[in-house]
Amino acid sequence: MQGADASMSIAQQSVTPLVLEERSGAIVTLRLNRPEKLNPFNPAMCGALVQALLRVSDDRAVRVVVITGVGRGFCAGGDLDYIREARSRKSVHDLEVLLKLGKELCLAIATMPKMVIAAVNGPAAGGGMSLALACDLRIASEKAIFTQAFSRIGLFPDFGATFFLPRLVGLARASELFYTAEQISAAEACRIGIVCRVCPHDRFEQETQDLAQAVAAGPPLALRDVKRIMIGDAHRQLEEALDEENRLQAHCFLTDDCAEGLAAFFEKRPPKFCGH
Repeated sequence: MQGADASMSIAQQSVTPLVLEERSGAIVTLRLNRPEKLNPFNPAMCGALVQALLRVSDDRAVRVVVITGVGRGFCAGGDLDYIREARSRKSVHDLEVLLKLGKELCLAIATMPKMVIAAVNGPAAGGGMSLALACDLRIASEKAIFTQAFSRIGLFPDFGATFFLPRLVGLARASELFYTAEQISAAEACRIGIVCRVCPHDRFEQETQDLAQAVAAGPPLALRDVKRIMIGDAHRQLEEALDEENRLQAHCFLTDDCAEGLAAFFEKRPPKFCGH
């Protein structure tokens, strides 16, 4: 692509919203919109999602927020192109920008008086799975897969994964998922309590709307208070866990194992970790 065509492509990229917002009555759907890469988080998209959540949190007409992905993926986690480039410069600052936004994202979901539903339409990996875990409810397409993929690239779990996952599935199963980076199907995710239901893919949008409408039809003040009481003092624990995750993630980021994990991912080969 050359000349005017290249300029047009750049212009289109600059105006394409990274998070699409749709409203239907008391329901707002936020769609992560980087489908060409399975909607991975870079600072721009993560920041856009945080701002969208804060905006709808203050909207009294909204009762339910649905987070989903455009295309065939929910969210592939952190953008490994962004992370690899930052790692090549050993720029902890660039990583911390993304991690701090991840903390804001989790806290925005936990503290808003709306119910937040993750509609997992496809792969949810790393921070993408963590995003789903942070939501109040999770519904999955039969095409969804889940993985805590951090150990494959020598990084520490983030976006609240170490807080949410053991509370949903128990310490033993969470440990297995963290240590092995196992991919699990939507059916297995439902069996162990990560998602509340699994739908045929051609029914997924309708089933998601049905769930959102059922929640939106409930008493908003009572549901708000149920959420507040269930989180309770755990809000402080969540914030502490996020801070510790971010500290350990920054530490792992500078290791040789992280450099090797990223190289192996892009070279499509098994990593050879050395413990340095």
